Amino acid sequence: MDETVERSKKPKSVRGGGAALALAVALLMSALTIPAAAVDISSVQTLIPVGHTVGIKLFSRGVLVVKLADGETPAKACGLAAGDVIVQCAGSTVTSTEQFQSLLQDAAGESAKLEVHRGSKTLDLSVTPNDSDGDGKYAIGAWIRDSMAGIGTMTFYDPNSNTFGALGHGVTDVDTAALMPFSAGSILPSTVKMVKRGETGAAGELKGDFDLTGDTGNLYANTSGGVFGTLTDQELIERFSKNPLPVAENDQVHDGKATILANVDGDEVKEYEIQITKILNTDAAGRNLLITVTDPELLEKTGGIVQGMSGSPILQDGRLVGAVTHVLLGDPTRGYGILIRNMLKNS
Repeated sequence: MDETVERSKKPKSVRGGGAALALAVALLMSALTIPAAAVDISSVQTLIPVGHTVGIKLFSRGVLVVKLADGETPAKACGLAAGDVIVQCAGSTVTSTEQFQSLLQDAAGESAKLEVHRGSKTLDLSVTPNDSDGDGKYAIGAWIRDSMAGIGTMTFYDPNSNTFGALGHGVTDVDTAALMPFSAGSILPSTVKMVKRGETGAAGELKGDFDLTGDTGNLYANTSGGVFGTLTDQELIERFSKNPLPVAENDQVHDGKATILANVDGDEVKEYEIQITKILNTDAAGRNLLITVTDPELLEKTGGIVQGMSGSPILQDGRLVGAVTHVLLGDPTRGYGILIRNMLKNS
């Protein structure tokens, strides 16, 4: 199972004849700061491993089509598919689910041109919204999403560039498994309130509170190797600007004893023992390492690896070597990690 952030944003319905789902966390849509430009940290020699959970909110570029409604609908007729990203409608840039619905309403049954991204392809489609319920509300018969929010773990902080990386994998849509098309995002202070232990066949998770009083950092990228951004909160900058470690090269990582830094209780980050049981590959971002949790305290607390621990830094031989990314559903004591150099290449 992909160890992505815990999703708390439901898709909006723009389906003919259906009422829109209520937004679970509408408050997260406010006060978004445009992120700073990306910084090249792929060749850094030292980084500060963090291991603290953070709240993550991410806003998509355009709106993501989550699924199509049953039956004959305008969305199906024009060729839309789940996983498509609608970036323009009727000549206007699409910025949110609500704005897209407004553009469809403005079309009032007339054909509207859509610019759609499907993977690396750009498609020009034409859709004619209908009023299938006869209530004056025009729709196309699709479920769409424009944002996500949840908890993940910050892997590292670089005081020289004020840059951080988290998760060790990208934020993907829960319904389509597609990488969420990135527009902007930020991180929030987070405290772990409880743990749902992992069990065979069921992933556990960290549950915590977001502090919605203010962002503490801006995201600039959502990639297959993690999410990346810059810190803006001076207290966090001072807290994380301690104890740098050398960054391991891929060929310095080996089977054997290692540790992870994880925040599974309150505000405390602790070091726990693991084994790197196998180096699977070193070529690209993904499942580079097979790991096993061996620390009795962590096993008692979480059962192993749980959702929310994605991004927990992996340390070996006094170096930062990688980050936790996935858990094995058949055995929550085991999971996968990404090599830190592969993570940095995606920053």
